[in-house]
Amino acid sequence: MLRYSLVLGAGLCLAAPVGAGSWADAMFTELSKDFGSVPHGPTVAHLFRMTNNTGNPVHISGVRVSCGCVTASAGDTSLAPGQSTAIQAYMDTSRFYGSKGVTIYVSFDQPRWEEVRLWVQANSRNDLMLSSQTFTLGQAKRGSMPSASLNVTFTGNGQWQITEVERESNYILLAVKELRRDSAEVTYQVTAAIRADAPVGKWYSDVWLKTNNPTLPKLRVPLTVEIEPALSISPALVDLGPTHPGNEEERKVIVRGIKPFRITKVEGTDDQLVVRDNTTESKAVHVLTVTLKPKKPGDLERTLKVLTDLTEEKEVEFQAKAQIVAGSAPR
Repeated sequence: MLRYSLVLGAGLCLAAPVGAGSWADAMFTELSKDFGSVPHGPTVAHLFRMTNNTGNPVHISGVRVSCGCVTASAGDTSLAPGQSTAIQAYMDTSRFYGSKGVTIYVSFDQPRWEEVRLWVQANSRNDLMLSSQTFTLGQAKRGSMPSASLNVTFTGNGQWQITEVERESNYILLAVKELRRDSAEVTYQVTAAIRADAPVGKWYSDVWLKTNNPTLPKLRVPLTVEIEPALSISPALVDLGPTHPGNEEERKVIVRGIKPFRITKVEGTDDQLVVRDNTTESKAVHVLTVTLKPKKPGDLERTLKVLTDLTEEKEVEFQAKAQIVAGSAPR
């Protein structure tokens, strides 16, 4: 099921922890990874994420593997309570043919000795080629419908077919096009796109290609994308101090949208804090000038809301703060 950074929308969920056999197992969100059928040659990678939920300092004393076709290492070896890291696993499919399973041993010596066994598997095939190992759609604004394509080539038998495509969320749109076929080879182009109404967040999902080959009934292709809000602001926090009464401080704020828009109002201003737009035109990028004219000492903390004429996601907030120090402004 599709996993992303926020719990939003039907049909999407975060990866759930597996049943744990020890306190060390319980720190991991998963203990195994099956890469499925992959072309012979590339190195496939996976992060086994873990969080120190023991309430005590944890130390990873070592990481070793049962086969040289896999390398693994820890991002951080010393974890304070609540801290997270990952075991990075790399499987070199050029080192074997057919199905291969490898165990990764992660040893701990704090808070007491324990060993976790992680497992990776892949089926390395020489009759399969992919122009890219993943659908990597990068960063995209909500509403922009990002897409990516890759070519899948089956060799050795011109009768191979992609019979069906499956996705883990209705927010993913798929299209398959046959590019070439002869007696010994067939190539398809597969395109994955994200619907314009997809929720904001980091997505980690899978696309499955069903074939008519009984030795490769399903081919997994990972998909990653980060959907950003249709309207964003930078910086989200504007620091205007320290300063003195009588001074004037200015900072710039940039508001970006997926399409041209007008800023209709900025809420939260007063006679001390003023925000003005650099234009009255409809543009995809607006530069706002935030001006502070402090009148009395004290801490200023303000939430300002920028309203636009967009029909969806039409407002965005930012914070302004300043420390106004007593005394006259320095000359």
